[in-house]
Amino acid sequence: MIRASFVAGAMLLAMPAFAATPIAGRYVTEDGSGVIEIGRCGATVCGKLVRILKSEPNAPKTDVNNSDPALRSRPILGMPILSGFADGGKDWRGRIYDPRNGKSYKSIVSRNGDGTLKVQGCIAFICQTQRWKPAG
Repeated sequence: MIRASFVAGAMLLAMPAFAATPIAGRYVTEDGSGVIEIGRCGATVCGKLVRILKSEPNAPKTDVNNSDPALRSRPILGMPILSGFADGGKDWRGRIYDPRNGKSYKSIVSRNGDGTLKVQGCIAFICQTQRWKPAG
C-alpha cells in the first residue's frame, strides 16, 4: 500500500505545472476612465495608466490621496496601478492601487475567453470584480 501511494505521489510531481494565460496588453478600465498597459516589470508583471479617457472636472493631476506624502506629487498619468503580479497557475496575483482613495489591495487578474480581463481587488476574502476590455 505504501508503494502505491509513493507511485501516485511521484506521478503527481511529474505532471506539468499549469501556467496562467498571459495578460500583457492594453485595456480600458470598466468605467472607461483610462487605459492600463500591462507588461513585464523586471521579474514580475505590472500595469500603468497610459491614457486618461475621462476625468471629473477639477480632478487632481497628481496622486494627492496617497498615504505616503512623498508620493502625493507623482503624476496620475504613468502611475503604476497593478504591481508585483506573479503567475498563480490559473491566474495572476499581485496588488492593485486605486488613486481615487490612495489605497492598495490584494488583486487577482485572469484573462477571459473573449479577451477581456477579470480584475479583482480584495480585502480579506471579499473581492470587488471589474471587467476590463482590450483597448482598440
